[in-house]
Amino acid sequence: MLKSKLIHPQLLEAIGRAGHGAKILIADGNYPAGPRLGRNAKLVHLNLMPGVVSCTQALEAVVSASPVEAAVVMQYAKTGPYALTQDPPIWAEFRGILKGEGFKGDLQPVERFAFYEQGEAPDVAVTIQTGDQRIYANLLLTIGVVM
Repeated sequence: MLKSKLIHPQLLEAIGRAGHGAKILIADGNYPAGPRLGRNAKLVHLNLMPGVVSCTQALEAVVSASPVEAAVVMQYAKTGPYALTQDPPIWAEFRGILKGEGFKGDLQPVERFAFYEQGEAPDVAVTIQTGDQRIYANLLLTIGVVM
């Protein structure tokens, strides 16, 4: 029996094999997870249907099982068809979940293509493809240390 919220066997295995400094990518339903998969990353599909499973649900499960040292988000466009004038609402949800688990940092925005590069890096242990339809709902976590 498990006590954490995370009970998905593939995710538990991937996170269990990772260590301090390894990365976990929680990707929304629009993220090109297949073509942008890191060479060492395990791809776990949680995209059952549009909106299910959400990035926030995946985050809640992941942080119940692993400490977080850093959190990077994809910077939103400030011009063009998907432009925003303020942080996407999901970022506040990410902050709340992370803070609730003791994370003391803040989200670090990274330009879209630089985010893709970070998501393909060899230190990414797992990419979680969700069905989340909200824009800019991608989150790259760095695993911290269990104190």
